[in-house]
Amino acid sequence: MNAEHGRIDLSLTAPSAAAPASAPTGGDGCADGCCATGTTTESTVDPRRRAVLTRRVRLLVAATITYNVIEAIVAITAGTIASSTALIGFGLDSVIEVASATAVAWQFSGADPAKREKAALKVIAVSFFALAAYVTVESVRALFGAAEADHSTVGIVLAAVSLLVMPFLSVAQRRAGRELGSVSAVADSKQTLLCTYLSGVLLVGLVLNSLFGWSWADPLVALVIAAVAVKEGREAWRGEHCGC
Repeated sequence: MNAEHGRIDLSLTAPSAAAPASAPTGGDGCADGCCATGTTTESTVDPRRRAVLTRRVRLLVAATITYNVIEAIVAITAGTIASSTALIGFGLDSVIEVASATAVAWQFSGADPAKREKAALKVIAVSFFALAAYVTVESVRALFGAAEADHSTVGIVLAAVSLLVMPFLSVAQRRAGRELGSVSAVADSKQTLLCTYLSGVLLVGLVLNSLFGWSWADPLVALVIAAVAVKEGREAWRGEHCGC
């Protein structure tokens, strides 16, 4: 599931002269100016510091991709075995995070990452929408009796591990992305944070199904995943991932 994948506005203007120096305002209303397209904020970052932050983003993206590839394989395999729409959806979210992180990696591999910002954001948005479409269809099928989810010990362990790992990756990437003024890096970190929330929701659903046999909890959890994915996808498409 999602290295610095949340909420986005690609227009960031310099603070007006009338604005108080202690509370700069971006063109999108973000109080700390974190919603910049990168051109305004990046220009104020020392070149050496920018180089350090860029390398950090690359390393965090690589870590996110590696973890999510493993997570996707385990979740989709376990979900298929247990007929768990929520687990499969969680695994697909990991695939989405890989796509998102890869887009950010591509952006920062160029000489001028800011020029690739919008394209990276579009990839992130489309990946969210694809996830939402699949999970919604499969959840509705499951609710109408297509298949009942079985207990999955592997799924429970995976959700618990992700609940511990993902917050650290998200926070580190968001900090570096905000300092760089990179909206896509912040968006990718928010998607990683989304994975944390989804891990918690998934864990609750899987435990309820295992303890009480509430198989309906699984597709309901999956629908929550789909709803959040749509919200995040819309914000990514519009460029509204402030991350404040």
